[in-house]
Amino acid sequence: MTSSLFSPLLRPLRTPTLPTTPPPPSSVEVTPSSSSRRSRRLRERGLLANNGPSASSFHTLPAHQNAAAEEEAELEPRDADACDVLIVGAGPAGLAAAIRIKQNAEKEGTDLRVCVIEKAAAVGDHIVSGAVIEPRGLAELFPDWKELGAPLETAVTKDKMLYLTKDKAIPLPIIKSMHNEGNYIASLGNVCRWLGEKAEELGIEIYAGFPGSELLYHDDGSVKGVATRDMGIAKNGKPSENFERGLELHAPLTILAEGARGSLSQQLMAKFDLRKDCDPQSYGIGLKEVWEVPKEKHQPGLVLHTVGYPLEQSTYGGSFMYHFGENKVSIGYVVGLDYENPYLSPYKEFQRLKHHPAWAEHLEGGKCVSYGARAINEGGFQAIPELVVPGAAMIGCAAGFLNMPKIKGSHTAIKSGIVAGDAAFNLLKGTSVGDISEVKPATLSEYPVELKKSWLWEELHNVRNVRPAFQNGLFLGSLFAGIHWLFTKGKEPFTLHVTKPDHEHLKKASDSTPIEYPKPDGKLSFDLLTNLARSGTNHNEDQPAHLTLKDDSVPVDVNLDLYDGPEGRYCPAGVYEFVEADNGKKKLQINAQNCLHCKTCDIKDPTQNIVWTVPEGGGGPAYTDM
Repeated sequence: MTSSLFSPLLRPLRTPTLPTTPPPPSSVEVTPSSSSRRSRRLRERGLLANNGPSASSFHTLPAHQNAAAEEEAELEPRDADACDVLIVGAGPAGLAAAIRIKQNAEKEGTDLRVCVIEKAAAVGDHIVSGAVIEPRGLAELFPDWKELGAPLETAVTKDKMLYLTKDKAIPLPIIKSMHNEGNYIASLGNVCRWLGEKAEELGIEIYAGFPGSELLYHDDGSVKGVATRDMGIAKNGKPSENFERGLELHAPLTILAEGARGSLSQQLMAKFDLRKDCDPQSYGIGLKEVWEVPKEKHQPGLVLHTVGYPLEQSTYGGSFMYHFGENKVSIGYVVGLDYENPYLSPYKEFQRLKHHPAWAEHLEGGKCVSYGARAINEGGFQAIPELVVPGAAMIGCAAGFLNMPKIKGSHTAIKSGIVAGDAAFNLLKGTSVGDISEVKPATLSEYPVELKKSWLWEELHNVRNVRPAFQNGLFLGSLFAGIHWLFTKGKEPFTLHVTKPDHEHLKKASDSTPIEYPKPDGKLSFDLLTNLARSGTNHNEDQPAHLTLKDDSVPVDVNLDLYDGPEGRYCPAGVYEFVEADNGKKKLQINAQNCLHCKTCDIKDPTQNIVWTVPEGGGGPAYTDM
């Protein structure tokens, strides 16, 4: 076994090249905002030998540079190293899987080398969730989680559900099975930080600031591991003085735990056609703020959900408000990304919601301290893909295990990690890898078999029809949900399906009604850039945009012409805007620096022309208490 994940190169590996000619004229401009650099240089970590300058993998460059990139001179190879299990993503699923493997190894007096790579600068920095946490999964991982000090801060004391009209709030009954008794309000980011500490105590190697940018394959097509993104590539696609080559991390088993719409998970599903026997995955965009409110307004343990205003009846969505901690209130809005009107702005819907009397009474006199956004899976049971291929598996929200009717996914993510961790240990114990020449793909066949025997599978199957029922609007969806919770409880003799992906639901501008949104008042509601500053998001400005386009002409010729530029409204970070070019025509400006890594653009773009790729390690939001 090697002692460092980043040992010197053991054999040459083919690499792509850089273009030396400028890209063709384009109707797209990439304009990152000016900011301080946050890149985490590998050499500063003492983890990489001095290989001298080379260049980026072509997949990290804008799409129009790819062909030229492959035609130029050969580059120096990446360093490579091997471990027994490589996990991509230090969220609840990935950390649970890593911890479970090591727990099993400790019990049996053996060892496996488990490495976790995470694109955020630190564990928890990219995690955003409601979050009311059902501790069922955590209790299986750490039965003594309370004694160990897990940061589940505030026990739920009261549930409320409201139907909102423009100025009224009508209380709705809460079915017993939907009560949050025994659950906790917490920051999922802080929970992940705590899990990261426990993982490191077990000897798990966690490398934050190392984004996985592409999957690697053996000659037979099985997964060999992951390559991390090169550092120090300038905006022009050439290596800067800070350049460091990416790394190849090989393992018999690579577990993808990237969360919803993970870029490597998308690569895996496309290559192996893992979605051929399931429904298209559907998503929602979740927007969240954390407020500090006056002590007299704070109601620790209150959980409030609403439906109705301000969305139209045909659009799926709802809000949450959780009182927790020291005078803190977590508020948020989830909008289904199968909405039809291209003029809808999820961010602005969230902002005007806060002026409703039922919300304003909780927030007035308070202060917004954090903001963030993230896409979530809504497809449920019918949208779960095949989970395993030779050399790799998917867990957590990368696989789509969120329970949408509960609006909870951390307990199922942890459970999937536990099941995968048990299966990985059973498969690999006694077969530890010494170096990359010994890496042979392992197939985690036990994982889906055991998962289907678990409470996770039963839970998702029981609620499989609730979210699809809302395709027919709020009234019929609510009617079905009531029948489900009171009578059928998942035993319906049928399964409802989603037949098309979210982006295909968008109507043309000519068939839609523009929406007039009120201006923010700066007290309860805020303009986007003011809120964005509360996310801590930051990227090195001197790098190619990680938001790439398959065709530079599409944003103006199709999206702007037919849909009136919806990317400027569905993005919750102001990344996309149409501005006037020097020739007087419109062009798309991509403010990549603003990106919150929510993945909404990758999902909702009507032509699927936008491809989200990982930026330099450490870039993105730096969430606190989210």
